[in-house]
Amino acid sequence: MKRVRRSVLPLLLLALLAPAASAGPAAAAPLDRLVASGLARAGGVSGGYVLDTTTGRTLAAVRADTPRIPASVNKLYTTSTALLRFGPDATLTTGVLGVGTLDDAGTWHGDLYLRGGGDPTFGTASFDRLAYGLGTTVAALAARVRAAGIVRVTGRVYGDESFLDQLRGGPASGYALDLDVGGPLGGLLFNRGLAREDGSALQRRPAKFAAQQLTLELRRDGTRVSRNAATGATPAGAQQLAAVDSPTVATLVRLTLVPSDNLFAEMLVKDVGARFGSAGSTAAGVAVVKRTIRRFGIHPRIADGSGLSRADRTSPRQVVLLLSALRANASLRAALPVAGRSGTLAARMRRTTAQDRCQAKTGTLSNVSALAGYCTTRNGHLLAFAFIENLVYTPTAKAAEDRLTVALARTRPADAPLTTPVAQPTPAPGPAGGGAAPASTGR
Repeated sequence: MKRVRRSVLPLLLLALLAPAASAGPAAAAPLDRLVASGLARAGGVSGGYVLDTTTGRTLAAVRADTPRIPASVNKLYTTSTALLRFGPDATLTTGVLGVGTLDDAGTWHGDLYLRGGGDPTFGTASFDRLAYGLGTTVAALAARVRAAGIVRVTGRVYGDESFLDQLRGGPASGYALDLDVGGPLGGLLFNRGLAREDGSALQRRPAKFAAQQLTLELRRDGTRVSRNAATGATPAGAQQLAAVDSPTVATLVRLTLVPSDNLFAEMLVKDVGARFGSAGSTAAGVAVVKRTIRRFGIHPRIADGSGLSRADRTSPRQVVLLLSALRANASLRAALPVAGRSGTLAARMRRTTAQDRCQAKTGTLSNVSALAGYCTTRNGHLLAFAFIENLVYTPTAKAAEDRLTVALARTRPADAPLTTPVAQPTPAPGPAGGGAAPASTGR
């Protein structure tokens, strides 16, 4: 770390000691030289943008408007849209509905339908505890069926995944099952689509698997189910008998961003498509994302929810405009990894000025690295920044990102705002109801 500090600080001091009254780009963006030098160390082709959100002043703009592959920084668009559209306190419901009648002895004469609501945490208590520390459990749902007075079912449990489409992957895999996503996508997932809790096998038919698990749990809970599980859409007119709600959307966003969970991101983009778009599909969800962030004056090319697709393109300035607009959004800020402390930044920038002062979303694909987030400077200014590098050796690029982020945390930007403040984006709507690095999973 000492060698890194000696190499960065001289450039930083030169930038900060430049005459304040001088004309040209150096006056408008005092950290241009610092950022340009840092990105040059990353190699490949890269760009960066740093905005002092406290004063509205651009501190660095280095190829800031060139769109590049963002990798998992793309998750910022997905999760921001989920927070703005659903609202942070909203939940996703998994329900049991019935077609039939309940007699006085507690026998349900008919079938039950397990209807998924796009909740990526639905599963067993043991799996949720290990994977997330919380979640929606089949045991809780079975207990609520029992609490509805049902002690026997003459029919069967049908798994209904029609809330979302049945494409198991995203654009990066041609919508086929993608191991980088971490499991099959679907409107009714159980334990992330894993057939075994240790992750050694995947489910072939997620909706049927979930229905089978509810059938088993009902039987364990003392409710007799006469027939084996199957799949099918819930008929019109079915009555809701029991339901469980997911963790809040704010929590789902945190579970997406902190570990950079591709499955959660792809589920969320389909969820916003189902609720606020034309269908529960990636394409419909992406359309909602684009409409939502357009109000911030940004128009990135978005193909998926996770950033696994190399068709995604965005510029550092676009990412920073989003971050600046949402700087007061407590749910987004709480969901970002903290330098040296948590998630994908837990092992980065430890014991540096950036630790606990900076939080950011990482991005990694083969030959792609990115970092975007916030830093609080030594004099209390909040900076929003984005660095995106393509055609790079990712370990080298990440080291360069870390040096730059540490340098940002050390700065003391001028307190005076620009004479002409940076235009603020239109608020988003509230809730409506160069070597090759090893292949990575988009973190």
